[in-house]
Amino acid sequence: MLILLPPSESKTGRIAGKPSDPQLVSFPELALTRAEVAAALAQVSAHPDAPALLRVSANLRADIAHNTRLGSAPAVPVADLYSGVLYDALDLPSMDAASRRRANRWLVIVSALFGALRLSDKIPPYRLSMGVNLGELGPLASVWRAPLAAVLPIAAGRGVIVDCRSSTYAAAWVPQDDLAARWVQVRVPGATHMAKHTRGLVARHLCECGVAVRTATSLEQVVAKRFGTTLTKPARPGLPWILDTSIR
Repeated sequence: MLILLPPSESKTGRIAGKPSDPQLVSFPELALTRAEVAAALAQVSAHPDAPALLRVSANLRADIAHNTRLGSAPAVPVADLYSGVLYDALDLPSMDAASRRRANRWLVIVSALFGALRLSDKIPPYRLSMGVNLGELGPLASVWRAPLAAVLPIAAGRGVIVDCRSSTYAAAWVPQDDLAARWVQVRVPGATHMAKHTRGLVARHLCECGVAVRTATSLEQVVAKRFGTTLTKPARPGLPWILDTSIR
């Protein structure tokens, strides 16, 4: 099973420590694209109009400055790096050992800078969204589409793809062909805050249950043990199943 999560804009850094070793980050096939994105990001981040180019507030210049020294900044395990609503609900530190092992295997974070990450990877804090058009590289969702298509199908194996990404990050990889038949988007009615919270809870629930489901209907049965659910079939081949989920 593959559970896809978005990153969080909120990140926890470190004052001291070793920098990230690119050779030790998961999905080494993405190394070339990562280097290209990092170089373009550093160039844009040094520009006087960096906040506008990166589509963030001018109050975040300190965060933007991190983008210019990614190679020397102290690295943080991905499990500790991302914070915010979804990751608070996921609450990795409180998982038991078996649930945490499953989280390490099943959870993949789709990142605008690194493409795809696992919880054990160590990377520096950064400020970059998948919705950014990064100079000559162009829109990042387009930059990552082919590289992610080469690695994420292998990560999915024969299990269900549980898609908890926001639309911005979902644009970076769309499961194709037979993978689409096992692709389930978790949709949450209501405000964005509640959607993030609920998706974090769903991801945690799946790791705790430990059932490596292979069909959309089996996934709904597992999720329905804790949540209200409605499963909708794809309107046509190539589109995802939709699992509407709500907290009881």
